[in-house]
Amino acid sequence: MKTFPTSSSVEDYVKVIYAFTEWQDKPITSSQLAVRLGVANSSVSEMVRKLRDQGLVDHRPYSAIRLTPEGLRLALAMTRRHRLLETYLVRELGYSWDEVHDEAELLEHAVSDTFIERLAERLGHPVRDPHGDPIPDAHGAVEAPPARRLLELDAGHSGRIARISDENPDLLRYLSAEDIGLDAAVEVLGRKPFGGPLAVRVGSGPSARTLDLGDEIAAALWVHSEHGHAGCTLSA
Repeated sequence: MKTFPTSSSVEDYVKVIYAFTEWQDKPITSSQLAVRLGVANSSVSEMVRKLRDQGLVDHRPYSAIRLTPEGLRLALAMTRRHRLLETYLVRELGYSWDEVHDEAELLEHAVSDTFIERLAERLGHPVRDPHGDPIPDAHGAVEAPPARRLLELDAGHSGRIARISDENPDLLRYLSAEDIGLDAAVEVLGRKPFGGPLAVRVGSGPSARTLDLGDEIAAALWVHSEHGHAGCTLSA
């Protein structure tokens, strides 16, 4: 995948814009972008103007921010770098899945295209990272699994965990302690009364457990239905 002569800040911005819309249809706003990047709204406004001038985003005052085709190509290139690096750190260097995000953020701007493609080959061209997020291929094609948030599912719905949000490292550590990970079988039993937690069965057979999950956890888990349809393919 071709890289672009851009700054690390530009690369970070387009990657965050893409990540926000990857699992939902709503585009990101300037204020949401500021929160995700941990910067002031004024800084976002200035950078978005630069991105627009470079042809990487479409944006009008007081409207949402959308990537152009060129912006999407750059975002997918950076997403590929980030997720391959996360995968390498977990598989080869023994990092836990709650440690890899910040490390990959630093490395993704420093390594070359050649390094990334040799890394992909060394890893066997993985299609997802340690959190279940799809890894774009070298041509910019990415296939997202057909999955929905556990929080949105009705009682009786069953499937397997296809993706776990990596936004909160503490939540990832909690899930590890509870032995809840990718591909675990899960069934929604129902909501406890009076706005209580979501009761779910995790695992199968004799090892299955019933757990009560708060909304923050249920919103971070994405489930691929056992009766789901084919995934959605996006290409730069």
